[in-house]
Amino acid sequence: MATSFPTARLTLGQMRRSVGRLSAAGVAILISTAFVTVTLLAGGVIQGTTHDMVAAQYAKADVVVATADDSSFTADDVSAVSAVGGVATVQPLTSWFGDLRNGGKGGYQTFAPVPEDPRLSPLELTDGAWPAADGEVALTSNLAERLEVGLGDTVTLKRTVYPEGWADSQADDPAAELGEPEDVTETLTVTGLAADPYGAYSVYGGAAAVPAATLDAWNAVEPYPNPVTELLVALDTPLDGGSVPGPLAESLDAAAGGADRSVDVDTTEEVATARAAAQTGGQDLVFLVFVMTFAAIALLIAAMVITNTFQVLVAQRTRTLALLRCIGAGTGQLYRSVLLEAAILGVVASAVGILTGGVLAQVALMVAPAFDLGVPLPATITPTWQAVVLPLAVGAGVTVLAALAPARSATRVAPLAALRPSDAPTLRARSGRTRLVISLLALVGGFAALGGGVALGMNGGTQFGLVAAVGGGALAFFGVVLSAVLWLPRVAALLGSLVARTGPAARLAVANTLRNPRRTAATSTALLIGVTLVTMMSTGAASARMSADSLLDEQFPYDVSVSASSPEYVEGLHDAVADTPGIADTALVTNATVTLGETEDSSVLAADPAELAAVVNVPEEAGRLTDGSILLTQGTADEMSLDAGDPVTVSSDDGSVDLTVVITTADALNRTITAADLGRVNVPAENTTTDIWAHISGGEATTVLADVQDAVAQVDGGAFVMGPAAQAAQFRQVVDVILGIVVGLLAVAVVIALVGVTNTLSLSVIERTRESATLRAIGLSKEQLRGMLAVEGVLIAGVGAVLGIVLGLVFGWAGAATALSVMGDVRYAVPWADLGIVLAVALVAGLLASVLPARAAARTSPVAALGVE
Repeated sequence: MATSFPTARLTLGQMRRSVGRLSAAGVAILISTAFVTVTLLAGGVIQGTTHDMVAAQYAKADVVVATADDSSFTADDVSAVSAVGGVATVQPLTSWFGDLRNGGKGGYQTFAPVPEDPRLSPLELTDGAWPAADGEVALTSNLAERLEVGLGDTVTLKRTVYPEGWADSQADDPAAELGEPEDVTETLTVTGLAADPYGAYSVYGGAAAVPAATLDAWNAVEPYPNPVTELLVALDTPLDGGSVPGPLAESLDAAAGGADRSVDVDTTEEVATARAAAQTGGQDLVFLVFVMTFAAIALLIAAMVITNTFQVLVAQRTRTLALLRCIGAGTGQLYRSVLLEAAILGVVASAVGILTGGVLAQVALMVAPAFDLGVPLPATITPTWQAVVLPLAVGAGVTVLAALAPARSATRVAPLAALRPSDAPTLRARSGRTRLVISLLALVGGFAALGGGVALGMNGGTQFGLVAAVGGGALAFFGVVLSAVLWLPRVAALLGSLVARTGPAARLAVANTLRNPRRTAATSTALLIGVTLVTMMSTGAASARMSADSLLDEQFPYDVSVSASSPEYVEGLHDAVADTPGIADTALVTNATVTLGETEDSSVLAADPAELAAVVNVPEEAGRLTDGSILLTQGTADEMSLDAGDPVTVSSDDGSVDLTVVITTADALNRTITAADLGRVNVPAENTTTDIWAHISGGEATTVLADVQDAVAQVDGGAFVMGPAAQAAQFRQVVDVILGIVVGLLAVAVVIALVGVTNTLSLSVIERTRESATLRAIGLSKEQLRGMLAVEGVLIAGVGAVLGIVLGLVFGWAGAATALSVMGDVRYAVPWADLGIVLAVALVAGLLASVLPARAAARTSPVAALGVE
């Protein structure tokens, strides 16, 4: 092919002679494309893992059939759905709570049905067998550890059997009419151990599984059994995605709903997405923030790094290209040769980068289990077309685009003029004015679009806001890079004036920053890009962590809740919880049925404000509660047509109190009043229940939750324990995993920055071999030559690093305000430690990148160096 196509022969020949320079550019392309590949692959892992955690209770069901009016499905409904063509298995989404113990350990525990189809349960059997008859049980591993039992051991279950008709009895004393409820104690044999990989039952401290028929029998003798509002459906042929096919949806709707009930028929994916959206402010937060945004920025930054690196490389070969013109090469031939070289380099380096990124992602998944992340990760990566096509397009396409301008410039220079020395090119006034105008337009337009994106994101238009913010940020950054040649050398010289008095080497270094502004700007911009990326991501990650913590505190305001089986046991339970290691504070919280405004049979919470503020994770919200006020969420206030400061009456048959509305963002504090105000309402005792809320300080949430359950088990009467802190801790683990991946990607970004600055500074030193030799010939010592290049490198790198930190903070805060506003209030952070490390690394990088090539230049004799072309 090379013989038939002279352009290809010329290109391959030049590439063989420029292996060193091409390797430098190829490394930058390889790292950038690997960076993008890892980002896209990690995004898929993050999205899938978090999605599965949010929707753990739906397991791997194909379809979820749910009542739209909160009515309960019956056994006949389940049979009707099972008879629909194409349905393999149907399982009601139900549970039951009973007092499960081994000696003195245990307490009220949640029970789940044994899955008829493994796809319909979040539990996974790890040892033994699923229970198949009455008197058998399987336990999650954490529950088995707490009860100190294993396979073949027995546990006792205490439950109460109520006479038939108890719930419907209108008698003041149902026992006198129907008979006393009967307490039953059963012995259950542990036949299996199960895992709960996505934490579906973490809030309850684990789960026990029994046959579905056993669970139904226990529920049947409860006065108020848990309603079945959702059915999990496994199909003979699993769905490929999308929505439920129309005929199947109609059949399921007719079987489960009919004319008397309204039902929703959706895929598990649709239901899970809705649940995730409900917990993250109406958006798929993980995909939106940690995947789309990060990948988009990665693509932009990678493009800039590749462009800058290749422009420096091609520009340094201008004289070689001109020489080729002197010996007969046409302008078109040279132009095509440069573009072909760029295309070959881009495709090869990008392909290697994609492979490298895939290997790094796979290695990360292989070593992740050793760190006990607490969340299940896939064993292998799942390549997508995006993870291959996008990096390849960026690597090859941008490399070719980067070569267009240098190739065009080289072909326009007259051959003889190009052979004249041109060590210090300067900007022409006209081109400088054009550059200034374009860069100013880009800066003004970019920051305006960035501001508009932030405004859209903070007002509910997150998706459009992200598009505007990313586009505006990229345009503004383009303006900064484009204008850098006009101002960056002067800034470097201004800072250099502080060290110019230390000797001639320092003065020469400062003069060099001004003498060749293009070279100075190109060198500093390479580091500016990397530092901006690192700072932006560090700032965004820190802000995301703070905002996520704030959101979790609002979603899970208290750590542990203990509900007594009878009011007479509250005091003993309170003491037991307060004495548990790891519990810092406790509060008594009363739930009362009252008339709130015009709404009868409404529930309110009542507590002492000081105690409440000590136990909740949002003390500033609890601190707003005072005598004479009631906390309402904005949604509840809107339903009641109330605003902050409006009066509302809380009343019962024996008293009332007028309260002032205070809006809270914590859902769990909705409808909360003070204990003193509840006392004025005189609610009858039978209309109140009292729970114990507790705050964990020190120790792992799951461990403290188990200790609380053990302590409560020692109190007569028993109680039901819930640990929202355990679920919150699991969500925090997900956030930590996400941020850990971001930190890993930032490490790659640092490598990109170091390669960029090393490339440009090293090539700059090589370009100035003759200049260095001339300085040596007129008396500059080796030490002074090395010192001059070191000072120049540190100055240029320092300016790029400082500017990158400033830009990174601005872009990071803007990105957080745009993307994280779906979570509620955004918390802005400055990662001081990260910024200090970035600045130190940048200065060291500038020093090393200039000193190492300078050593080679210093070893070359002045006479030999003057002969170098």
